[in-house]
Amino acid sequence: MRMLSVLLLLAAAPAAEAQTVKFTTEEYPPYNYREGDGYGGAGYEQVVEMMKTVGVDYTVELMPWARALALAESERDHCVFTTAHIPERDARFKWVEPLAIDRNFMISKSGTNVEAKNVEEARQYIVGTQRNDYTQDLLQRNGFPKIDLAADLDLTLKKLLAGRIDMMPISEKYYTKLKAEGNPVEAEFVFSKQTFSIACNIDFPADLQKKMQDALSELIANGTQARILEAHGLGGLGETTAELQ
Repeated sequence: MRMLSVLLLLAAAPAAEAQTVKFTTEEYPPYNYREGDGYGGAGYEQVVEMMKTVGVDYTVELMPWARALALAESERDHCVFTTAHIPERDARFKWVEPLAIDRNFMISKSGTNVEAKNVEEARQYIVGTQRNDYTQDLLQRNGFPKIDLAADLDLTLKKLLAGRIDMMPISEKYYTKLKAEGNPVEAEFVFSKQTFSIACNIDFPADLQKKMQDALSELIANGTQARILEAHGLGGLGETTAELQ
């Protein structure tokens, strides 16, 4: 019986070692985006470097944010990035962080009569965001009565530029990218500041979470994270643009 038990344990060992981590994410430049037949971005590249050190098989799939988040919350082997670590999510996931620290601007389309210097003034407007994004939680918590939800960030931006919504919250870095590309958008005020992280299922193996955290911490310590962020125009972890300081 003892020999049988040992054999069963040995048989189970390869299955444990063969575990595959399934990462989900969304189209959210400059953190994650499609690039040719693959993916790129500051968040994606950190995950790739981290998993090289961890040495476990993994997959990455880009999809609408609501689905990406739902899979990480319901499937034991799933993690989602680049995820804002906010109080409403804290107990729902196991966290590996930080991938970046960023602010959110509330933006409007240039040339409109929309004007708001703070949350109170912004509540009168129709504000759009993507479904199940952390900004939806922030908008609801701050009492916005007219929230327009879309499947993804790109659709929300199209609604803003078409005049179907008045404002939308957006990453400072993505806002900077939009401005550099000549998009007619204006920052109204700073809406929030957040840590971007990897959020894993609450039942995700603790030992694997620790290996991932140790690997990410090493990327931070040896300067790899800073180089990746800089390559995508993100500067340091806490660096922000001069606008709306």
